[in-house]
Amino acid sequence: MEVKIKDLTVDEFEKLIHKTVEESMEEIIEDIIAASNPKYIDSIAEARKDYKTGKVKNIKSLL
Repeated sequence: MEVKIKDLTVDEFEKLIHKTVEESMEEIIEDIIAASNPKYIDSIAEARKDYKTGKVKNIKSLL
């Protein structure tokens, strides 16, 4: 069954909007940090490489 916005309470709708805005702001902040700090970009590349080579695991695989 598809939930429609009319089926949400005001509180549920506010929480949904808040979560969406918060996630978007976190992404924007990360982009700003990355754009202003080459070491940050290098650390992301290193982390991705470590993940691909199996040095680290996805948390879901541990659960």
